[in-house]
This record gives sequence, C-alpha cells and structure tokens, in this order.
Amino acid sequence: MTEKINLTNKELMKSVIQRIATGPDLSKNISREEAKASMAAILDGDISDVRAAIFLIALRMKRETTDENLGVHDAMIDSVKSINIASENLVNIADPYDGFTRNIPSSAFILPVLAELGIPTISQGVESVGPKFGCTHHAIFKLHGININATHEEVAERLEDKKIGWGYIDQKVFSPRLNNLMSLRTEIIKRPVVTTIEVLANPLISKKNHFVTGYVHKPYPPIYLNLARNAKFDTAIVVRGTEGGVIPSLRQKSNAHYYTSEENEDELIEINPEEDLNIKQDERAVKIPETITKKTTHDKIETKVSPVELAKESLKIGMKALSGEEGVMSDCITYGASIILNHVTGNGIKASASEIKKVLQSGSALKRFK
Repeated sequence: MTEKINLTNKELMKSVIQRIATGPDLSKNISREEAKASMAAILDGDISDVRAAIFLIALRMKRETTDENLGVHDAMIDSVKSINIASENLVNIADPYDGFTRNIPSSAFILPVLAELGIPTISQGVESVGPKFGCTHHAIFKLHGININATHEEVAERLEDKKIGWGYIDQKVFSPRLNNLMSLRTEIIKRPVVTTIEVLANPLISKKNHFVTGYVHKPYPPIYLNLARNAKFDTAIVVRGTEGGVIPSLRQKSNAHYYTSEENEDELIEINPEEDLNIKQDERAVKIPETITKKTTHDKIETKVSPVELAKESLKIGMKALSGEEGVMSDCITYGASIILNHVTGNGIKASASEIKKVLQSGSALKRFK
C-alpha cells in the first residue's frame, strides 16, 4: 500500500532528520515513500545543502534499510532520462564511480571485446568523485578522444554501428540533477547512500538488459541485485573484484552473485582463474609503475597518484592488449569479459574464456576502440 505524505518538502525533511539522526540506539527507520520523497526534494534543489547532507550521512550512520535504499533509488530512477534502443541485448557495466587508485584500470577495454563478439555494451560513470577521486572510464575514454559528453542518441548510434558496438554515457548526461550533488558529496567526505544507488541507472533500454557491477564488502551483492530488479534489469551479476570493480584478482578464486531473470532466485558462481581460465599470474592486477609519482597525503582513501597519469598508462597498456600482446592486462580483460560473456550467453566460463582469448589474440577488437 502506497503511503500518502501530506507535508511540504521542508516539513518532511525536518521530520525525517528528527527520526534518523538521533544516535545509534534511538534512530528510527523511515518508509520507502518517505525516503523517495526526501531524495526527490534534494534532487529538485528544494532542500538546503546542510539538511541534504544530514539526511545522506544520517542514513549511512544508522545503516540504510531495504526500503530506504529502494526509496532513494526510486527518486533517482525518476531523475534519469532513458531511451529505448533497437538492440536485442545490452550489457551495462558500472565500475566504481570513484575510480581506481591502487592498480592500473583495465575494465574499460572489456567493452570493445564484447562488442567484437556481437554483444552491445555500455559503460556509465562520472569524471571524478570521492572518496577516492581515482582513475575512471571517463578519464580513459576522454584521453583517447572519445566523446564523453555523448547524448543518449549518439551513444545509441555507436551501439548500432557495426564497426563500434559499444559506448559510454556520463551521469551528467543521463541525470544532471544527481550529478549536481557532486560538490555536496565532496563536503560529506564519507560515502553516502547515493554511492550505492547511482550505479544502478538504466539510461539505454534494449529488449534484454544486463547489469554488471563489482563489490568488496560481503553484504552488498543482495543489495545490488535487489536494486537491479527495481531498475528493471532483466539480468544482473555482481562480481567480487579488485577495488570493487568488475575484474577479480588474477591470483585467487573469486565469486559472483547473479540472477538470470527478475523472477529467479539469486545464485552464486565461483571462478578459479587458473583452472577455469588458464590464467597464472603472481600479480593481482596491473601494477602502477614506479615512474608514476605518488604524492604524500594523510588521507588513507583519496588517491595518491594522478588519475590522468593512471589513465595514460591504462590506455598505453590496454591498447597493446587489444592488439594481441599477452600479459597482466590481457589476463585482466579476459577474466572480466569471460564472466560477463558467460552470464549473458550461458555457454560456460571456459568456453567464454576461449572466445575472449581468440578476440584478444587476433587484435580484432582494437579497431573498435574509437
């Protein structure tokens, strides 16, 4: 039953804050409808920055309930511009919006590889956001000359182009109101509920939509999968990856939680890189070279290396991997792309890895990276 709220936005926010910000023992949960209305008021700019910040951090401090997550997500969905596209399938990769700081990012190069196998794929994200302010897909694609401000229609054209088949869409394009919270989030410092919610945008909708993201902390897979259903993704997979990305560590087993239809129960797959993918590496991921200078900082989370320098290195090594050069980068791409390909096709992880390796060894995906 939908709850009717007979309060102004300011009255509602005052009431909500009085309940959720009273300490660890006395804070009260709010309903899905209240969470949606509160977040919608923030996105509409109808709430002061001070009260908006209190709302977001208070939810985090008391721990968001399922209803609160869904309510905030409902408001975000309403803020997202979406268009329908002609594709039978579309993979939506959402790596951490705050980027990578401990290794050279590799997941951006999954997109042209999957496209080469006939699977249209998009990535979504932002230029930079805390708490890490790391290297993002946005930074890598921008450095390569790809239009990171492409409209929905322009991204759809790339997906339909037989010589490309993949695209990137930025949050400031599909949800400007959500993107307007960036400066506020920087002031908050800690990750608010928006950090979890924002990756679950569905700006381009095909006949069958596949959501892919990563995680580090164990409680998050069921949260992400529940929200993916709320966003109307037909399937979803949440991978335990390095730095919360979609590519696991190369030197140890990983797992992924997923569903193959909105009605199905969540399932779990365990992947052994050596046994399933014939990947044998001592490195977890692509190491940051010593030539990239690290700054001294007392912040334990914010990046100590320049995101631009990481993007340059990622682009240099990634292009070599797409052209057929073997190494840690190509193994990272193989690992992540194989998990996604298997999830979409159901052909098995070993068969998927074989297909990905053929594409990389042939160098055929390189021509799509444009």
